Amino acid sequence: MKNVTIDVKHVTRVEGHGNISVRVEDGEITKLHLAIVESPRFFESFLRGRHYSEAPHITCRICGICSVAHTTATVNAMEAALEIEPSEQSVKLRKLIVFGEEMQSHILHVLFLAVPDFLGVGSVFPLAKTHPDVVRIALRLKRLSNDICGMVGGRHIHPIACHVGGLTHIPRDEELIDLKRRCEAARSDLEVVAETYARFNIPDLTRDTEYVCLKATGNGEYAFYNGNIVSTKDPKPTKVADYRKRIIEEVVQHSTAKHARSQRSPSYAVGALARFNNNYDELHPTAKKAAENLGLRPVNCNPFHNNTAQLVEVVHCLESAIELIDEILTRGLKVEPLRQPTKYGQGAGAVEAPRGILIHDFGVDSKGYIEGANLIIPTNQNLANIEADMRAYVPQLLESGLSKQEMTLQLEMLVRAYDPCISCSTHFLDVKWE
Repeated sequence: MKNVTIDVKHVTRVEGHGNISVRVEDGEITKLHLAIVESPRFFESFLRGRHYSEAPHITCRICGICSVAHTTATVNAMEAALEIEPSEQSVKLRKLIVFGEEMQSHILHVLFLAVPDFLGVGSVFPLAKTHPDVVRIALRLKRLSNDICGMVGGRHIHPIACHVGGLTHIPRDEELIDLKRRCEAARSDLEVVAETYARFNIPDLTRDTEYVCLKATGNGEYAFYNGNIVSTKDPKPTKVADYRKRIIEEVVQHSTAKHARSQRSPSYAVGALARFNNNYDELHPTAKKAAENLGLRPVNCNPFHNNTAQLVEVVHCLESAIELIDEILTRGLKVEPLRQPTKYGQGAGAVEAPRGILIHDFGVDSKGYIEGANLIIPTNQNLANIEADMRAYVPQLLESGLSKQEMTLQLEMLVRAYDPCISCSTHFLDVKWE
């Protein structure tokens, strides 16, 4: 095909509406946009004037899937602004709930939303008949992950126990013991999932890409909870407080969502593959074995393997949760009062949300009220890179001899590989060809 126009109206599951427009004339791409057309949500604006203690319970409403990540990013930022040092117990429980959210989000995406593409069906529902065992496993793993979040956070989404300065609820020993037992039982389920996924034919798209994420400082952890900012192009760590040296937000004419670039690249990618590429050495040995079985090695620049990296991270989070529960039980839990501010000022905090590095930045006045807020969302950071991948992929598809329907599926899979806050439907794009 030398001439083709793709017009996608209202792409869903990116927390709003978006349009994809691609025009090819005489074999040349003359237009390619991924435009987010949803009206701004103004979280940064209506946080101003609120007390710092309210912030985690406001920002967690930004996303129903990543509510733990938003809560944690806000807590980390506020504790930096208020010079609060959280207790060891609080940090361990926060890491445990982050593991739970990473698992539940990755399971939702890989098994419920991505796998149907590889099996040639439109949703997970036909798989309940053709692959009932895999669907049962997916449901068990999803429930286990949700229960981790509920046990620590007080409910499965929008946690109510996580506050600036600590937690207002702690799990009972018997809850932790039962949860560990269920996590250990889930190992066999993950083995079945990995064996099934390894049989899929992953599309081939390799483009030189900068991958940005957090990297832990000196403790040998695979960074989820905190760390410094690094990239595959520049491994020298940058403190989260200096994130503007790494992340440059820009307004683009065709989108109400900001794009992002780095000092080195016009676009970059965040998410599971970025973490895998930068933090492979810190993966749990069992997760490294899973990556080996799935044929994933760093540095991998195929965006479709973001899904593979998500599955590897599920293994890592499961094993890490088991070990962390043992540490918590050995140390013992006790009720702790919330730690109070020692000063007020500016603070930035970060966490690795399932879809990538999430940064919150707050200024707090002398009475404890928020003067300003800046929130850097993973999906926004990926938008320019998705466009760049599409620009590389469209010519490949045009030359492949695929039908329009087959090319449409490939474009759906490319966008879906980034997991841009997908929450329900498996039909990601409704493509109109002219």
